[in-house]
Amino acid sequence: MRRTALALGAVLAVTLAGACSDNSSPLFSDARALADAASAATVAGHSAKFTTDVAAGTLVSHGQGQAKFAADGTSLVMTTDYIGEPLELRLVAGQLYAKVPEGSRDQVTGGKPWVKVSPDGSDPFSQVLGGSLAQLTEQNDPARTLAQVRTAGTLASGERTQLDGVGAEHYRVDVDLAKLGSELPAGLPPGSVVPGTKVPLELWLDAADRPLQLVLDLTPILKGPDGARITARYSGWGSPVDVQAPAADQLGAFAGS
Repeated sequence: MRRTALALGAVLAVTLAGACSDNSSPLFSDARALADAASAATVAGHSAKFTTDVAAGTLVSHGQGQAKFAADGTSLVMTTDYIGEPLELRLVAGQLYAKVPEGSRDQVTGGKPWVKVSPDGSDPFSQVLGGSLAQLTEQNDPARTLAQVRTAGTLASGERTQLDGVGAEHYRVDVDLAKLGSELPAGLPPGSVVPGTKVPLELWLDAADRPLQLVLDLTPILKGPDGARITARYSGWGSPVDVQAPAADQLGAFAGS
């Protein structure tokens, strides 16, 4: 009896030691490996639903949508209250489309509901909001954030934890903005970053290395009493999503553009 108890105790001790070892060491030890694995898992995941929250001083906005991920780029459809009222955006094959609010459609040829948007467009909508809306959609693309981690990130820490009741790996990365050149996050203009400035980025990955949540803290750049944070959450990996460009007969252009 005593011998059996000792044997069971030894098995239990080994099991517990293995469990503690598995839970205490992060899977990745450098930012590049982390970014490469999460990028590959994002493409392998094919699709996801997402929410995004932006809080920077008096600017507070919320968005939600769904996205398709592929090696040649991300396509997504989302609704945001960035301009103070619901605005639908679609990014398909690198082209951004916006659904014009009904009160402004008299300025669009044929009263069509959709227009193309470009950061360097000559139409009034693009000139006022093109850059901001393009940046907003890019910020919801985990591939872009992971590319920034690969280029300019240093892994600060990693741990196994839970996020909303789901097992996750939580990583903290310092991103050296000067190393990103013109590919700065959140629409920061090139040349606005003092060399050596770093911003913290937190990433939560699921068991398949797919992003669950990304939190970018821009407080070191956009200083203010309440800080500046962008939070993107991803769920429903692999679920069916509908992401298509507007039909041609629904697409117009602003008069005079």
